[in-house]
Amino acid sequence: MWFDEAVIYQIYPLGLCGAPLVNNGGECEEEAGNHRILRILDWIDHIKSMGTSCVLFNPLFESDAHGYDTRNYNKVDRRLGTNEDFKKVCDAIHASGMKVMLDGVFNHAGRGFFAFEDVRQKKWDSRYKDWFHISFDGNTNYNDGFWYESWEGCNELVKLNLSNPEVKEYLFDAVKNWVNEYDIDGLRLDVAYCLDRQFLSELRHFTDGLKNEFVLMGETLHGDYNQWVNDNACYSVTNYECYKGIYSSFNSSNMHEIAYSLNRQFGNEQWCIYRGKHLFSFVDNHDVTRIASILENKNNLFPVYGLLFGMPGVPGVYYGSEWGITGEKCNGDNTLRPAIEKPEHNELTDWITALANAKQKSKALCYGGYRNLLTMPKQLIFERECDTERVIVAVNSDSNVYHADFDARSGKAVDLITGKEHDFGGGSDLQPYSCVFWKTER
Repeated sequence: MWFDEAVIYQIYPLGLCGAPLVNNGGECEEEAGNHRILRILDWIDHIKSMGTSCVLFNPLFESDAHGYDTRNYNKVDRRLGTNEDFKKVCDAIHASGMKVMLDGVFNHAGRGFFAFEDVRQKKWDSRYKDWFHISFDGNTNYNDGFWYESWEGCNELVKLNLSNPEVKEYLFDAVKNWVNEYDIDGLRLDVAYCLDRQFLSELRHFTDGLKNEFVLMGETLHGDYNQWVNDNACYSVTNYECYKGIYSSFNSSNMHEIAYSLNRQFGNEQWCIYRGKHLFSFVDNHDVTRIASILENKNNLFPVYGLLFGMPGVPGVYYGSEWGITGEKCNGDNTLRPAIEKPEHNELTDWITALANAKQKSKALCYGGYRNLLTMPKQLIFERECDTERVIVAVNSDSNVYHADFDARSGKAVDLITGKEHDFGGGSDLQPYSCVFWKTER
């Protein structure tokens, strides 16, 4: 599966492209987006040069405001441009050798969704009333004259009735259209943890027959990810457990936290719960504080990304974070989703590029197991091994050189990041705020 060796670049298009925050529904040139989505064309060389193999787009279909309040699942948001514009972008991404994933928002729609508009106008006489979970004995803050189930009490997000065959047919047809029109290679399923399990199973089998190696990657937060990662659900899910463990371990000088989580999830023992699964790993995204803001010591940006690319999973980079932009969740979601005219490049970008290239060339880093070799408050050394290769990942979050003595089971190695040779004799010195990927002799 291509996803197992992927490096994902995530874009929130309404933000990056500078779209107005609210969709006024107008057809004038300004509201129609001035073809804003075409700005992505100027990013493709940058994205590709980083070693990226897939571009993940957050919502870009017609919506009320932020994209997760969909109005029309088959029309690109007028604030971004046209379907033809987005097809040009997808064609260019595919021509560069990268895959395309879209955000599938299937748990809920916006109040401007055509079927819900019909219910608001016709109430119980609407043929679409069973597309939602509605009670005509109640009301909401919008005073529609009826109550409806929403996502986590946010009444601008109207929960869809995914048990309704007509709803499933509409959504499945939309996915088929996305494949036919844009040749997409997978979906990120928004709030996958909320989706009806039967719907999720049917979606998996539908997409399996739609395109070879089509990926469903679900957004999940807590709980047992095996509920959503199996042959009747998603191929992968977001690894929020390790997301928290990564930044917390660096901020609290407690590498035992992330070491415990990684071993619990991917360790070689039979009881480890996600062995062989390729979860989506990240240090920030469109919903959480940027890693450059949440890290108390900015020097740790380099080893943080080293850990991300060295640990089991499929790593993702959120646009702008590759050169260290900041943004805090407490200041609102729009702070996390800024308009950026063109990509920038600095030493952090070079470092992430080197990490991506090293990972994609290493079977052990893509498929290997996990075994802790040394865990200290500010240092973590672990082993990734598969049938053909063995790599030792060593992270140092200290301002000082750390001399590490551990059983490397080998005499010499080559750092996959720098190409430098390393001799384990007499121990190994880890440079301040560093990470190495030592490919060892077997």
